[in-house]
Amino acid sequence: MPSPLREVRDGRFERRGVRLLVKRDDLIHPDLVGNKWRKLAPNLAAAAGRTVVTFGGAYSNHLRATAAAGRLLGLSTVGVVRGQELAERPLNASLARCAADGMRLRFVDRSTYRRVSEPETLAAVLRAADAPRAYVVPEGGSNVLAVRGCRALGEELRGRADVVAVACGTGGTLAGLAAGLAGGQRALGVAVLRGGFLGRETQALQEAAFGHRVGAWDVDDRFHFGGYARVPAALEAFAADFEDRHGVLVERLYVAKLLYGLVALAEEGAFPRGTTVAAVITGAPFTG
Repeated sequence: MPSPLREVRDGRFERRGVRLLVKRDDLIHPDLVGNKWRKLAPNLAAAAGRTVVTFGGAYSNHLRATAAAGRLLGLSTVGVVRGQELAERPLNASLARCAADGMRLRFVDRSTYRRVSEPETLAAVLRAADAPRAYVVPEGGSNVLAVRGCRALGEELRGRADVVAVACGTGGTLAGLAAGLAGGQRALGVAVLRGGFLGRETQALQEAAFGHRVGAWDVDDRFHFGGYARVPAALEAFAADFEDRHGVLVERLYVAKLLYGLVALAEEGAFPRGTTVAAVITGAPFTG
């Protein structure tokens, strides 16, 4: 780090007078890519060698990144996976990678999973995982330390673009990015989940990390394509076309939605002529 910042010549932006840059956080490390490493690094330091327990769904990029970090750094990791029914099925490719990297997987029913923020429920889950004194990282990795870690992303982009856009699942990257940008720059989060909650979550994370809302930022909730891990044919075709145009591999669950949203916004005239937009490429495609 800092990761490379490169210009992409794309007629869909150029005819609107908009310049597109890509911030290649996907090149930081082959296993600990992009915002996952920025969020994990300060948390792993805080764990100080303790077992790390974290949470996610069956296709969680965050679980895979945590498992890889455990393998690379010699840390014990436990992944609490949403959906007790998955325990009776063969592991999908994503969870199999976690297990291959040494992560112990523990499946919990969805009702319990929704309550893991409650101290008593969390304590019970940790006991069941044989990790009662573990260091806990929340789902998606977004907490105060993660937000502060992602502030460096904004600092790397100071003065380089008018708008810096990032795909958002839990809001931690957006919260830190916006705090690191300079005055006059704006951060844009493109939500990959339904629900319209990311604005509130991002502000809450900033208040916890910095004491107040920081920087100019907003969230666009229109480009989730039905929710997390939903990749309909139109989005798949868009991502494949972007790859063909620019030679940049496009991760489907986050990055494809970000880039699709930016093209749509450019075509809507959301960016004034002369605007430079930087898209943060937070992850690489998972190949199984």
